[in-house]
Amino acid sequence: MYEDRARLARVHAEELERYRAARPESERLWRAARAHLPGGVPMLWMEKWPGPWPVHVVDAAGAHFTCADGIDHVDLCLGDTGAMVGHAPAASVAAIAERLARGATFMLPTEDAAAAAGLLAERFGLPLWQFTLTATDANRHVLRYARAATGRSKVLVIDHCYHGTVDESYATLDDAGRVVARRGNIGAPVPLEQTTVVVPFNDVPALEAALAQGDVAAVLIEPAMTNIGIVLPDPGWHEAVRAACDASGTLLVIDETHTLCAGPGGMTARDGLRPDVVVVGKTIAGGVPAGAWGMTAELAERVDAVMGWHAEGREDLDVGGVGGTLAGNALSLAGIRATLSEVLTPEVYPAMIERAAEWTAGVQAAIDEFGVPWQVTQLGCRAEYSFRPTPPHDGREAAEADDFALQQYLHLHALNRGILITPFHNMALMSPATTSDDVARHTEAFREAVASLFG
Repeated sequence: MYEDRARLARVHAEELERYRAARPESERLWRAARAHLPGGVPMLWMEKWPGPWPVHVVDAAGAHFTCADGIDHVDLCLGDTGAMVGHAPAASVAAIAERLARGATFMLPTEDAAAAAGLLAERFGLPLWQFTLTATDANRHVLRYARAATGRSKVLVIDHCYHGTVDESYATLDDAGRVVARRGNIGAPVPLEQTTVVVPFNDVPALEAALAQGDVAAVLIEPAMTNIGIVLPDPGWHEAVRAACDASGTLLVIDETHTLCAGPGGMTARDGLRPDVVVVGKTIAGGVPAGAWGMTAELAERVDAVMGWHAEGREDLDVGGVGGTLAGNALSLAGIRATLSEVLTPEVYPAMIERAAEWTAGVQAAIDEFGVPWQVTQLGCRAEYSFRPTPPHDGREAAEADDFALQQYLHLHALNRGILITPFHNMALMSPATTSDDVARHTEAFREAVASLFG
């Protein structure tokens, strides 16, 4: 916790005045939007951006965007992974535009469907794939299939996890270790202790004890936590999770939506993990909404037996709780095929990871120079600093280190210098188009911000 709150309030007020003076056109657009948009934004969480009103984007390319006030920004948020391939990558844009000109959605497959599935199978090692519009949708579908295949009702998630807006994942542990709704959970359909089991990240005994009850259909995890701050797995944790799932007959679902930053096949391929299901989304279609999930052949057989795709019950497939009229549409699949084959290729990862290493080193240099009790962690082409002296071991440690007012100041300070980082935590993401000069802009601005607080 930063102790000099008066100093923080003073420098924050200075940055607010700088923001107001520089962004009158964004203010005008925001005020006009409030006539029909609550808060002046298309999604209420967009009010969480720093500043008295949000930046309005005009155009973007690669790792930069220009706002309505003509300011060039280095984008280190990249749509919180949605634009990890960079904005408007040429190959994706060409394929999407060509497909759009010939029709976008048919409720029928195109050649791109099998090609996209093949690319994902090659990367993640799971042979059979289905497509959705978001990773949230994919997670929801997978959990329904898991319950159907196992005959069990509950899902195990990690404390302070993130899997989109999946209802079962909006659970946490209170101080007594009971499953309760996460702070801010809106309109939960049922009490979460009826659907969800929660254990801390990296806690093998807690996981084993939970699965021993025999009522968990699936374990849903990120291979490293990313939305509460980066929390890396202990050595041997993934092996223990796989063993516990095998011993209890529980399906293991790995959500690689954010951890695709680790490599072309995420941490699943990089670390040789063995999930029953992998979920991906956000960036795989070059910015067009798309998600996907892949499964083992063994699980596909179990699902087929339950669903009766080729026998009785087939007439209920469209009302079984899994689907979506626009899921697997031709436009998304054209985007996935082009993005995975021509943009987010294995060849671009080394440079992206090197840019993240440069960003990490720049943050660490400022931390060291001013003796700040913070730490920075890198995962592939993603990196993040947190307000604690050592890397967090689980979600609760990461959450307890949060300081919203301090975070808002640091983000606003960066934004005033034409640098965007994700609004929910202190994360930076590198695209194939991000340069060392882009990273250096952040390094300079971050040192200036730290000096303003500790110098």
